[in-house]
Amino acid sequence: MGKKDRSLVDRHGLHLPDGLHVDQKLKEIKSAVKPKAETVKKSLSSVTFLTLAVKTCALVIFYYIFSIGLTFYNQRFIKHFNYPLSLTMAHLVTKFMLAALIRTIIEWKTGEPRVTLPWGMFCKRIAPAGITSAIDIGLSNWSFEFITVSLYTMSKSSAVIFILFFALLFRLEKWRWSLVVIVLFIATGLFMFTYHSTQFNGEGFTMVMIASVLSGLRWTLAQLVTQKNEIGLHNPLDMMYHIQPWMIVGLLPLSAAFEGVSIATTDNFFRFTEYSILFRNLGLVLFGACLAFMLEFSEFLLLSQTSSLTLSISGIFKELCTLYLAHVFNNDKMNVVNGIGLVVCLIGIVLHVILKAVNNRQESLTKGVRHIEEMEMLTEDGGANISDDNDDEEIFNVRSNR
Repeated sequence: MGKKDRSLVDRHGLHLPDGLHVDQKLKEIKSAVKPKAETVKKSLSSVTFLTLAVKTCALVIFYYIFSIGLTFYNQRFIKHFNYPLSLTMAHLVTKFMLAALIRTIIEWKTGEPRVTLPWGMFCKRIAPAGITSAIDIGLSNWSFEFITVSLYTMSKSSAVIFILFFALLFRLEKWRWSLVVIVLFIATGLFMFTYHSTQFNGEGFTMVMIASVLSGLRWTLAQLVTQKNEIGLHNPLDMMYHIQPWMIVGLLPLSAAFEGVSIATTDNFFRFTEYSILFRNLGLVLFGACLAFMLEFSEFLLLSQTSSLTLSISGIFKELCTLYLAHVFNNDKMNVVNGIGLVVCLIGIVLHVILKAVNNRQESLTKGVRHIEEMEMLTEDGGANISDDNDDEEIFNVRSNR
């Protein structure tokens, strides 16, 4: 056997049993892999694959419509009315009501009760994620008063760094030196994108960066909640129904303190003089709330029908689409250094997605190899793998003598 084949065996951790030649083992591996490779090759040209590709593209477009639409809606609405926290509060209340309504309809149709958490778990598990999410979304929307869509999009993409940090802190992610490279790429790209930008605003940039830190903590806490089987919040409707009240509680004090008096005295809402203006403004708020609800629904739909890798990759192209549309419709400007920073930042995000996919693949292969080895230890030549040693008999003899 050549060095290349032996390194292949060593790299995959295949510990060969005694009496079995290495070449024979390699032939078994190749014979097992070859049919699978031919199956994959045929599946690429099959009707099923084409149907799956069309379905995935449709889900991605569905996700893009609500995500990009909500970004531009928030920017236009907040620039005009200057009530970002109150707008977010209205969205949260509407999302909670929609989630509760749909849960009730599903219960009535199926006759099965939905998940309802007890108060102890509701406060302990859901409150941290809910309050963090509320402040994250509130600051993100608030920043639209000061910065452009382009600067917001690029700054918020730095949340990947903080997601990695909190994932390491909560041991959801394993430490790898490649993470340092990813962080350096994204941080350098973000610095170059904001360097000498003609549309840079320090106050808005600070808000969106704090929101990015909270976004990293928010998604890490949400992952801890959704991955706990005993909690049972795998369905997004159940998650939204339980987390929205805490988001409302977390944002209500800020909304009342900064915008309470202003929105209570404005003639656009509470002190209206014409019903037509009131209904128009309420319709705009309700439209944005429906966009926010459908955005969360489309994210879950894409994730459940494809994978987290597909969601991550589609998120990268979504940012490119957002930046392009911001340049076309909002006349957002970038100089050469800002453009290079955009490319560097996107390279860092792409590296993160690729390395995560590779690491997940390696972990799956390692688990598969371990499973094969365990099966080989349990069975041999189609029968039970009975050892010639008398260890088992001695153990039973000791137990019987007790």
